[in-house]
Amino acid sequence: MTTHYSIASSTFIAMEENWFKDWFNSPYYHQLYQHRDEQEAAKFIDQLIEYLSPEKGASMVDIACGKGRHSIHLSEKGFDVTGIDLSEASIREASQHEHDRLHFFQHDMRLPFWINYFKYAFNFFTSFGYFQTDRENQNAIRSISQSLQPGGILVMDYLNAAYVEQQMIHQEEKIIEGTQFSITRWYDERFFYKKIIVHENNFEAPKVYTEKVSRFSLNDFEKLFQPQGLQIQKVLGDYHLAAYDADHSPRMILIAKKNH
Repeated sequence: MTTHYSIASSTFIAMEENWFKDWFNSPYYHQLYQHRDEQEAAKFIDQLIEYLSPEKGASMVDIACGKGRHSIHLSEKGFDVTGIDLSEASIREASQHEHDRLHFFQHDMRLPFWINYFKYAFNFFTSFGYFQTDRENQNAIRSISQSLQPGGILVMDYLNAAYVEQQMIHQEEKIIEGTQFSITRWYDERFFYKKIIVHENNFEAPKVYTEKVSRFSLNDFEKLFQPQGLQIQKVLGDYHLAAYDADHSPRMILIAKKNH
């Protein structure tokens, strides 16, 4: 496959392997993405729960839960929800909403967590694929699978690479609450990249952050899931739960069952 670059990518300095630790813990991450459509997200979760038909009080884990908005929504529907995230700042904020059916923990998804405990595991809005190595990806899927009871369900909501390639805006400028964000996007054979330069008047120099997400295909996920006893039952293509089309669907939402 041909490698694609934006003009700016040729001067891009190699990113640190754990870029997500700094970026997801930064106030600028939350500022940049604060206008995501939360109503659409809540509607998607409502439709997904109706589709899955979990029993009332079912145990669920929200992996890479951020500030917990979707965990909170699930708990309000009567489920026993645990949210985990690597960001200390996000978990600190999420923990303010804890009650007897809602708990949050700072945790790295690559490490084991509550073995054979949950009936459902959710990973929403492309909160995977950040890692540099295949081993790290395998460790994360292994830990997720281990956290599920036998017969448990994983929902992995991921981008559809072909759609992202078609729709990609390579250069973009945004001003949010007086802060300027200069954004450059590109991709190669393995990853999608986003370079975010933050400008504020009180900065001596701009702050530079990065995002890097794996260009996983359906076949890639099948290879990750199968050794961990996860079998894909259904693939959906958008937040309205339409059928998946490899060329045109905006999302690749995998519903997998733990066989053992």
